[in-house]
Amino acid sequence: MDGPVKRRYDTSRRQEQARENRRRILAAASVLFREKGYAGAAMPEVAKTAGVSVQTVYKAFANKATLLKAVFDVTVAGDDEDVPIAGREFIAAIQAEPDAARKITMYLDHFAAIAPQVAPVQLLARDAAAADPAAAEVWAQMRRESLMAMTYFSADLLATGQVKPGLTADDVRDILWTYHGPEQYELLCLERGWPPERYGRFLRDAMVAAVLA
Repeated sequence: MDGPVKRRYDTSRRQEQARENRRRILAAASVLFREKGYAGAAMPEVAKTAGVSVQTVYKAFANKATLLKAVFDVTVAGDDEDVPIAGREFIAAIQAEPDAARKITMYLDHFAAIAPQVAPVQLLARDAAAADPAAAEVWAQMRRESLMAMTYFSADLLATGQVKPGLTADDVRDILWTYHGPEQYELLCLERGWPPERYGRFLRDAMVAAVLA
């Protein structure tokens, strides 16, 4: 009995150590990406800041672009739990809300609150895409995931029967996706200095006016 029990214990300990290393790498990368940009955040420096070997970083994340995408995913979710965004409580609350304008307000309250952390990571990927093919693929993946999320949201809004007559599901999706992009945050908050709350109200009013009857 001692052999199998010990092996299970060792495996569990290794798995926990791997999860802890991953959390430390993500925390270090998040800081360095924001401080030094994509090009300036070298993987050896990420490893040093996280207190792990460079080999450990590459074992967990194949390259810097993959690491940036993981930082983005954790920033959006707020944690590294294996629960998709669609399965989060705030999404369930939005889906349960019968009023379309209220759905948009609830979503944008959450979206504006996390935008100061999320949008800069998206913009890093966008800017890095011009010089790094791996970053270009990550940026394209972020765009695809955003479009898919707005596809689901448009269907949820259409199901209320409160969308403007004549707008198709694709129309609503594309309008939401456009306002959802980090470019709006870049223009209004980073360049013009709007606080996130005002940015969120602007998006709410614009989305409601554009898609709801």
